[in-house]
Amino acid sequence: MTTEKRLPESVKALIATVREKLPHRERIAAMFEQCLSNTWDTTIRREEDGTTFVITGDIPAMWLRDSAAQVRPFLLAAAGEKEIADMIEGLVERQFRYVIHDPYANAFNEEASGKGHHGDKTKMTPWIWERKYEIDSLCYPIQLSYLLWKNTDRTSQFGQSFRNGAEEILKLWTLEQNHENASNYSFERFGCPASDTLPREGRGTPVALTGMTWSGFRPSDDACQFGYLIPSNMFAVVSLRQLAEIARHVMNDNELAERAEKLADEIHQGIEQYAKVEHPSFGTIYAYETDGLGQYNLMDDANVPSLLSIPYIGYASADDPIYENTRRFVLSANNPYYYEGTAASGIGSPHTPERYIWPIALAMQGLTAKEQAEKERLLDLMAHTDAGTGFMHEGFHADDPAAYTRPWFSWANMMFCELVLDVCGIRVRK
Repeated sequence: MTTEKRLPESVKALIATVREKLPHRERIAAMFEQCLSNTWDTTIRREEDGTTFVITGDIPAMWLRDSAAQVRPFLLAAAGEKEIADMIEGLVERQFRYVIHDPYANAFNEEASGKGHHGDKTKMTPWIWERKYEIDSLCYPIQLSYLLWKNTDRTSQFGQSFRNGAEEILKLWTLEQNHENASNYSFERFGCPASDTLPREGRGTPVALTGMTWSGFRPSDDACQFGYLIPSNMFAVVSLRQLAEIARHVMNDNELAERAEKLADEIHQGIEQYAKVEHPSFGTIYAYETDGLGQYNLMDDANVPSLLSIPYIGYASADDPIYENTRRFVLSANNPYYYEGTAASGIGSPHTPERYIWPIALAMQGLTAKEQAEKERLLDLMAHTDAGTGFMHEGFHADDPAAYTRPWFSWANMMFCELVLDVCGIRVRK
């Protein structure tokens, strides 16, 4: 951990606003302040080169996904304080430098230290902590840079690193549309659970051409059962359209915009053609994964992007009929990772023990709920399952919140903060 830092005035003002709007939820307001301050104090590091390095919490590496989610609530204060906007721009810059270094890697070291999973059979470098290829790791930097623009009107983040990184992302996602014949990526880890490595000599299970882009791993860092991960492909569609908007209206690059739009359309068409399943109880729903060869994985995972998060990432509205069907499925016993217990009910993950519910999923359930009462219920549930710590955890047992994984997990803390803000009617501009 780093020593405590001065909390910016605009963040203090956000905390004061939450206290004002939640006068009868003092404990939740106090937890909001604690989680927000902890992330600012202990996970965010400004570097001498002007970039920002963000650790996940109890792991000293920076995940492209987690780091973007960890700073997202600070976007609400960035318009009023240059220090925060600079911090986020510094993170975007570092994220895209990492993407340029290796777009297949999901987690990186602060320096070229050689720390991390260097026993894995894949193309590692000293900068890389882990090289599990996940589509969402490339979506999040685009999304964060886009949201920084929309919430502050700042455009200086769209420099050469952004341009070069965007080119790498377009190239990789296009190549991975034909994973079987075009890709050289492989990943093997030895002496580990099957979820930590890819079968078929690190290539993953076979897939057909669908228009979608292949992913080796899920946002949980677990291996995909089938190579087309639907929530991440949905996130790619949204991110590509955000990239097109940036290219057209900020960068004055119509050619880049057209390439991004074309790829978005191809992936979208693939989702709509191959990802829908007729369920006997819920009607038409989206599968979590498919291979394009007729096999489907019907489930949802706590990590974001998820099927539950479809309106949050912007692929479809909460009123979309297929999303509504899918939501009912994932919040039911038909989802093998939906757990009901005496302390809570919610979505867990094969990444953690059975019957462990994730606060990230509870927050997402609240953020995508239509009714204010449901948002408040889930917020109260999160506050009452913190095991008295004032922090969120990775997962907790459905019958006993005192049994939890990861005592320090910044992504979960900041998802809690985002739901608090949402309940107060304060939302990041998209």
